[in-house]
Amino acid sequence: MLDFSDSSFADFFASELKADIDDPKYAVNGSSKGKRLRYFLQTCDDATAVRVLEALWEHRSEYLLRSGSADSVPNAETRYQSLITRLSCGAEPMRGTSGPRSIPVDREEIAKIKSELLAVTALAPHARGYAFEGFLKGLFDASGLAAQEPFRLRGEQIDGSFQLASEIYLLEAKWHGQPMGVAELHTFHGKIEQKAAWTRGLFVSNSGFTEVGLAAFGRGKRVICMDGLDLYEMLDREIPLNHVLERKVRRAAETGSPFIRVRDLFPQ
Repeated sequence: MLDFSDSSFADFFASELKADIDDPKYAVNGSSKGKRLRYFLQTCDDATAVRVLEALWEHRSEYLLRSGSADSVPNAETRYQSLITRLSCGAEPMRGTSGPRSIPVDREEIAKIKSELLAVTALAPHARGYAFEGFLKGLFDASGLAAQEPFRLRGEQIDGSFQLASEIYLLEAKWHGQPMGVAELHTFHGKIEQKAAWTRGLFVSNSGFTEVGLAAFGRGKRVICMDGLDLYEMLDREIPLNHVLERKVRRAAETGSPFIRVRDLFPQ
């Protein structure tokens, strides 16, 4: 079933739904992954079914991009959307069916966040990186994205993590004088690949990314990118962060490109 092993399939359900798909009650019709999934969907409520199907669809889309495989299922997306629409009629709105979750604009909070971003630029170079990470955590918290502080895993530094819809993203934050090149992108993507198959990443570089680096990095990766201009335009135009990120994720799924500017995602 896709690229799931029994172990990664169980991890997927534990992470997405806090459910134990290995519970014998889901194996009454057979113990294969497909049969356990079908029984789970038959016995759960519609909202849960929508959630798991959306998560599996995103995993499937990423799998096809990574493998370069053609979709062998006729009209797969149309059939998927039709199923989601039917299930959603009796369920609370889920990600991907009614657009990003709206977050009220707090203009006072936005003004505070903008001033904090400007304050980072006035710091000494060594202090900017730590202050930039702190600024981003405050921005994610204000956007309801459950940000976590930086942490370390056996020699590798992760600048933090956050939750967008039901997906967990690891964060890389850089405040350098020069745009980031392919080496930094590959290093971060390597960290992502060492985690669970559905882990994603957000690389935020205040100085942006080189065109050569983005081209060499390639398409179909599990990383999306933002630069300082993205942050400024998002705050200046009062576009909620979760809207920006979900639009970037969708465009990356459609095009394979990790970096599309806010001004192109939200043309005025």
